[in-house]
Amino acid sequence: MHETPDATASDPDREPHGRRAPYDPMPHGPAEVGVGPWEGEWPTGEQYDERLLAEGDRRNVVDRYRYWAMEAIVADLDTRRHDFHVAIENWQHDFNIGTIVRTANAFLAAEVHIVGNKRWNRRGAMVTDRYQHIRHHATPGELADHLHERGVVLLGIDNLPGSEPLETLELPRAVCLLFGQEGPGLSEAAREVCDGTFSIAQFGSTRSINASAAAAIAMHTWVRQHADLSGDHSWRG
Repeated sequence: MHETPDATASDPDREPHGRRAPYDPMPHGPAEVGVGPWEGEWPTGEQYDERLLAEGDRRNVVDRYRYWAMEAIVADLDTRRHDFHVAIENWQHDFNIGTIVRTANAFLAAEVHIVGNKRWNRRGAMVTDRYQHIRHHATPGELADHLHERGVVLLGIDNLPGSEPLETLELPRAVCLLFGQEGPGLSEAAREVCDGTFSIAQFGSTRSINASAAAAIAMHTWVRQHADLSGDHSWRG
């Protein structure tokens, strides 16, 4: 008979006594999310987590990874990661950073780079940062040097004079998309080290769109141009 470990001892996605975590994606949905304990004979394989098999898997993961250990999920993602990177300047502890990390996970970015302050607001990431490789750089110059040594083009997104329109731009396959803070946009230091900048077409009265929305548009543009959409390489959740 399998022992049932403590429900919260090693599960970052659960709270004591079955309470919902504050980042639960369905706070007003069914009483429980995910799947319950495995019914019948347990599957075999190093990817499975015995605690999840015994208690159920309530994490925000796609069905492919139900009952898998977090380390096994990361290892599988590493075999399929895309060639684009995402970088975010972190000078104001912007809430959008976490949301951008979550989107980078959804589109399977190679890495996420945090530029500036090492500590960042993780709430919007909804735990997806644990499945994503995240690297810190103290300055935009350090980021640029790191990427250029690996043959990765650094492109900033900002509606600056001379920025190329994203809608007509063929993104390089090996590229890093750099985003500034909500409001001020890219810092002067970041603009100086970018290999180019691009902007997103707008048609209304506002001067800019939300930083996390802009990031999602840019990442999806890369996906449309370069990702393999055949077979089971992609899914709808």
